[in-house]
Amino acid sequence: MSDKWTLLLITLLGQQPYRFNELHRAVEGISQRMLTRTLRVLESDGLVEREVFPTSPPSVEYRLTALGASLLEPLSALASWAVDHHAEIAASRTGTGYPRRAGRPRAGFPPSPPDRPGHGPFERRTDEPSN
Repeated sequence: MSDKWTLLLITLLGQQPYRFNELHRAVEGISQRMLTRTLRVLESDGLVEREVFPTSPPSVEYRLTALGASLLEPLSALASWAVDHHAEIAASRTGTGYPRRAGRPRAGFPPSPPDRPGHGPFERRTDEPSN
């Protein structure tokens, strides 16, 4: 449940079984590679089952398992909560992105430059000999 595609695919497959290309067309913005990877993870987790039909070329249909279907109610509750609290969430966000906690850098970003020159994460310290 670590990405947006997983939740979207579970929701779609909760409505009806889909063939691969139908899913690809139904999910705007997902690449064929990401769709394949996500479906494989869902299948290995036991949430989705894959049925291959002996046609030429072979066609594949995906549907939720009973375990996958049991996720629909909690996902619906989460979606309802998000809709109910959308205004509060939007009001909490700043115009430049998500709010930061004071004194802590955002994950994936280097810390703010220090007050002293030559001591930043990408600067040569002035007390180091140059090569």
